[in-house]
Amino acid sequence: RSVRVDLSGGRQPEPWISRKMLKKREPLLVEHLSKCEDETMVPVLASKKASELPVNEVACILQADLQYGLNHGEVTRRRAYHGWNEFDISEEEPLWKKYISQFKNPLIMLLLASAVISVLMHQFDDAVSITVAIIIVVTVAFVQEYRSEKSLEELGKLVPPECHCVREGNLEHLLARELVPGDTVCLSVGERVPADLRLFEAADLSIDESSLTGETSPCGKSTAPQPAATNGDITSRSNVAFMGTLVRCGKAKGIVIGTGENSEFGEVFKMMQAEEAPKTPLQKSMDLLGKQLSLYSFGIIGVIMLVGWLQGKHILDMFTIGVSLAVAAIPEGLPIVVTVTLALGVMRMVKKRAIVKKLPIVETLGCCNVICSDKTGTLTKNEMTVTHLFTSDGLHAEVTGVGYNNAGEVILDGEVIHGFSNSSISKIVEAGCVCNDAVIRNNTLMGRPTEGALIALAMKMGLESVQQEYIRREEHPFTSEQKWMAVKCVHRTQQVGLVSLASLPQQINCLYLFVFLP
Repeated sequence: RSVRVDLSGGRQPEPWISRKMLKKREPLLVEHLSKCEDETMVPVLASKKASELPVNEVACILQADLQYGLNHGEVTRRRAYHGWNEFDISEEEPLWKKYISQFKNPLIMLLLASAVISVLMHQFDDAVSITVAIIIVVTVAFVQEYRSEKSLEELGKLVPPECHCVREGNLEHLLARELVPGDTVCLSVGERVPADLRLFEAADLSIDESSLTGETSPCGKSTAPQPAATNGDITSRSNVAFMGTLVRCGKAKGIVIGTGENSEFGEVFKMMQAEEAPKTPLQKSMDLLGKQLSLYSFGIIGVIMLVGWLQGKHILDMFTIGVSLAVAAIPEGLPIVVTVTLALGVMRMVKKRAIVKKLPIVETLGCCNVICSDKTGTLTKNEMTVTHLFTSDGLHAEVTGVGYNNAGEVILDGEVIHGFSNSSISKIVEAGCVCNDAVIRNNTLMGRPTEGALIALAMKMGLESVQQEYIRREEHPFTSEQKWMAVKCVHRTQQVGLVSLASLPQQINCLYLFVFLP
């Protein structure tokens, strides 16, 4: 049996060849197919170019379906070509290199030189004591920093960046590192943009880009193509959401145009990799002390040798005396005191549930007066739960259970409320469920925590299916300024419409409203 293979790269096809001949040309075939695959692989669009093109053209270039998303086979193929959506950190140094790097301290190097000189002068007691001091300092610093690095690695695995992505027509909750160019991503309030996105849907969307551009005020976003004449720097690209920025209000959908180091944030990352970390005040002081001691040691040796030479004494004897005095002047106990003190500081920070990666940072941290930290998702779990219900007719119900699940009950005057057994309570829960964009699947929330708490409340009362009974016609999304959200819906079977409004308590006194539609 024979097969026909075109290895001509678009030229006239070759004649029929046998299986034996084909095996001989397998390497050429694989190389040819590999080149063809690279040529047909979708490119990574620069944000400047993507912002100037209509969304349909962007989707065409990326060979993607905006509503259906990519299939899993295509995702695997693109990931093999473009890589993971993460920054390529340089390979981890082996442990022996990390241990050797601890000797780069000028004071440690000075002590090493003193130990070597002591051995050459047959002062073995001094050489042993100095060597033991060096080993203690280096080992304590290495072990403490190694433990801190491993703890930080484990923490990074606990809270990886996540996103909501449409694949094969289904909304999926994924790790941000799994995204590839052409994916469709959904954004909502409080989420970090997982990759560079060309927006094709945006409802009152405002994004905080201060981490990338330095602009303090949030930037309003739209979906219209950007005219080339006004497309300057990245701050002018109003239809692109950049990786690492924060959604302040509204919601949107976008197609991934750049991942990892191919994003705008990736360019910043490359520049940061080229910069060296600045030294702490303690490190600068210790370096200065090491240089001064070295200078004084050489000065002492030079002065003693000069005086001895002027007095007519043997120059080698004078050199030996000068070296002995210089070695004795070096405080070999100082590095031990500093290292142990810093190590104790690190252990005290661990008891306070804080991890310090490098020992000298403890001293820098002690100089801080104010520490600014992100609260949501960092100091808290970014999880909300409904605990009490109040109605306009004076009813007060308590809600038990935590988490995004149906574990819990709604209790009114000792009686469990379920379904529509109490009209006032049920209508509030129904409004919160209908006026909602969140989804809970397998006890995992896809959406905003506030809306997730309302869905969990509906699950506890058995009303989570109410949302499917209405077709949404219009929506006014929640913003931090107006502090309310409203949707206009129509029932699937009945000729009645529902305008549902959810709000913060201090903004409005009603939570639901029914109106009849013609």
